[in-house]
Amino acid sequence: MNQTSATPVRASGRYRWSIVALLFFATTVNYIDRTMLGLLAPTLGQDLGWSEDDYGTIVTAFQAAYACGFLLMGWLIDRFGPKIGYAIAITVWTLGHVAHGFASSVASFMAARVVLGVGEAGHFPAVVRASSEWFPQKERAFAIGWVNSATTIGVILTAPTLALCMVTLGLDWRETFIYTGIAGVVLLALWLWHFSDPRQSGKVSEGELAWIEHDPPERVEQVGWRTLVTRREAWAFAVAKFLTDPVWFLMLFWLPKYFNSTYGVDLKVVLLPMVVMYLLSDAGSIAGGWLSSRLIHAGRSVNFARKVTLLASGCCVLPLLFVTQLDSMWIAVVLIGVALAGHQSFSTNLLSLPPDMFPKRAVGSAIGLGGFAGGIGGMIMAKSTGLVLDATGGNYTVIFMACTVVYFLAVLAIHLLSPRLARVEV
Repeated sequence: MNQTSATPVRASGRYRWSIVALLFFATTVNYIDRTMLGLLAPTLGQDLGWSEDDYGTIVTAFQAAYACGFLLMGWLIDRFGPKIGYAIAITVWTLGHVAHGFASSVASFMAARVVLGVGEAGHFPAVVRASSEWFPQKERAFAIGWVNSATTIGVILTAPTLALCMVTLGLDWRETFIYTGIAGVVLLALWLWHFSDPRQSGKVSEGELAWIEHDPPERVEQVGWRTLVTRREAWAFAVAKFLTDPVWFLMLFWLPKYFNSTYGVDLKVVLLPMVVMYLLSDAGSIAGGWLSSRLIHAGRSVNFARKVTLLASGCCVLPLLFVTQLDSMWIAVVLIGVALAGHQSFSTNLLSLPPDMFPKRAVGSAIGLGGFAGGIGGMIMAKSTGLVLDATGGNYTVIFMACTVVYFLAVLAIHLLSPRLARVEV
């Protein structure tokens, strides 16, 4: 039984961190699978005769499926729990990933990307829901920060994975998609074997279980969609995701183009700048989670801890304002890396808000609503970026300026819609 908040409970045990390790591995596999197509696009374009518009259509199909998949997968994970819900998501995205190896036309690649997108949309709802079950509020953001840092590890490891398969092992691109699907099968087996409810695991000590469950008991088992969409707290999260998720999509899809056009550097070949930028973003993800958790441990309210950390994270993105004025590539790498660290710190704390405000069995749906909003924002950003670059002759100044503003607008929206980050009462 959960302890009351008045009962002093000390942090105890370490088994819960094995769940973080499992989720870290899952995030890495997730991002390798979604990133592979981008790095293989030149090869596929030559083999299959794609135009730029063909590739854009395939990417848009993934983004649309990913956005809509959040609504489905968020509900699914709340309905069946993270163990079964995430197992379904892993199965779906692995089948979609392997299907790339059998595709031969734009339509068949679109179909594979749609399946991949729907499955991968289940990842973050499952991560946050699992974290809400295994970690108390004081520690949850720190745990999510570690898992969130694996997004960039997956991006960094994609190129070496392709090199191992295609250069060392001599596989063609079709075989590479098929054989790398083994990682999804391994992940599914590990998830079904290792993940469970803390009380059902049989491996959590009484002291650690008391720490995990020491938050005040919830009054509501589940909040349905009809209730969720009428709650300002849900829209606080969704609006913030709509505003800030597009920045991450921009960095993933446009940074290689920026470095190639500005400095003549191909980040698929010269990996060190990309590694530096994304390792800095990992540091931001972990540091952001640590800071808000530390503030709560020190006795500050959750409202204060989360919003102060969100504001500080937004300030870290401000160096983007100066990037386009630089002649030095390495100074640009550092400033972009700091901005990415700010984004990941912001993202970690933003993902911590739904468990702060909603019952556990509504967390997946709340994350799903926010993920859908973020996906729509990403599609708008992709189209807008192209239009701005065409109109300005490839100048990124206006785009980077917009990226620095959205974090402060997001914090303002969160504060206006949920001034105290209060628990939802039904």
